Amino acid sequence: MKFKLGDFVRFVDEKREGYVTKVIDSETLGVTDEDGFEIPVAISNLTSVHGHGVVAEEIDIPKPIQVNVPGISKVENGIYLAMATDDKAGNVVHFHLQNQSANVLLATLTSERKEKYAGSFYGILEAYQSKLVYSASLADLDIWPEFTFQILLFSKADVKPVEPLVIKKKFRAKDFSIDQKELPQLKNKGWLIRLDELPSVTIDPQKLKESFFKSPAEKKTVPAPAKEIDLHIEKLRDDHHFLEADEILQIQLSHFQNALDAAIVHHFDKMIFIHGSGNGTLRDKIHKLISKNPHIKTYMDARKEKFGYGATEVVFK
Repeated sequence: MKFKLGDFVRFVDEKREGYVTKVIDSETLGVTDEDGFEIPVAISNLTSVHGHGVVAEEIDIPKPIQVNVPGISKVENGIYLAMATDDKAGNVVHFHLQNQSANVLLATLTSERKEKYAGSFYGILEAYQSKLVYSASLADLDIWPEFTFQILLFSKADVKPVEPLVIKKKFRAKDFSIDQKELPQLKNKGWLIRLDELPSVTIDPQKLKESFFKSPAEKKTVPAPAKEIDLHIEKLRDDHHFLEADEILQIQLSHFQNALDAAIVHHFDKMIFIHGSGNGTLRDKIHKLISKNPHIKTYMDARKEKFGYGATEVVFK
């Protein structure tokens, strides 16, 4: 028998009931009883009790629940992820993909943990429709996977098609530090995240016109980088003690890319990136980016007598 997060279950060998709040492994679930204690229980020792609480989707492959209700004016038109708390199983949250627009959405959700991927949802959301796409326990937040939403917008109206949306989201504790609020299209409280909200860009026509008449010397506003770029995080950020590992890596890669682009603009012949040895993750990422850059002739380990294996020298074309 398959159980779902939020299911109300009864123990077979003793008089005890509770809600499924955690998936421990393929044979064991965490069940929270009426006293609030989460108990590891073998699946074979559980039986379902119907008619209690909100029914979540199956843990392995969530199936969509269609909720056909009109659009609600409390939120701006757009695409949202509503994270609803479970009334009965307090640690469980249910992810609802919400289409608060007149478009039809073709959507998929893929989860990734340690470079292992799992398709969690695919389907069509009609205008102003909501579907359950995932369920998880807040107690396991630290091991939640990274989520990738891929969304294609369709409209019968006379409008220019927009590019498909690809949104990656890795949840942190700070995402749930704000107060819960009533969720549109749902009776539950929770957190609402807009997925299609992009920063607006304002174009000044006068400045755009002036840029066409600038001399080449005036247009080159990118400052020349140093010949040696140290990518150790303590050299880049004073607050590095408060950063997660993946945040540190993204900052280092961004700094690397900016320096590399600036070196190309200024026609450098070569430069050195100091990445350290460590576990090799940053070095591998940098080498992968370098190998695909058409402006780079070759690359190699920088002077070993000075840097060991902790730096890479780039030679430009």
